[in-house]
Amino acid sequence: MIKKKAPIIVDTNILFSTLLKEKSSFSELLLSSNYDFFICEQVLVELFKRKEKILKASQLTEEEIIKIYQILLKRINLYKEDLILAENLVTAYQLCQDIDETDTPHIALTIELNGLLWTGDKKLKEGLQKKGFVQLFEPNN
Repeated sequence: MIKKKAPIIVDTNILFSTLLKEKSSFSELLLSSNYDFFICEQVLVELFKRKEKILKASQLTEEEIIKIYQILLKRINLYKEDLILAENLVTAYQLCQDIDETDTPHIALTIELNGLLWTGDKKLKEGLQKKGFVQLFEPNN
């Protein structure tokens, strides 16, 4: 019997980093692994709000960024935040409220799908671990 890998919930900062360079360890894993990746709708909003910052910081042209963005969107499953159970949102909020409330949807989706959170936010990781939340994805492991 083949054990199915846990779904990976991708935080905004991972996708942000992926859009900065054509080849990165983030994009390699996102595009070439057999994990199932998920994002919340909030991620699309956050990336759109930071569009100018991505363009300025990226080593890529706008056309290259758009191309990578399209590929990522085909590879990553979008999960409607409305479908997340209220109790998972409450639990996630309680975990995040004194770290960063804006991460609540990512944590709630991780709980909802019994997945692993992939984030580059060290403060978030450490804060969650102190509270006993260990559903974190470490790509090097």
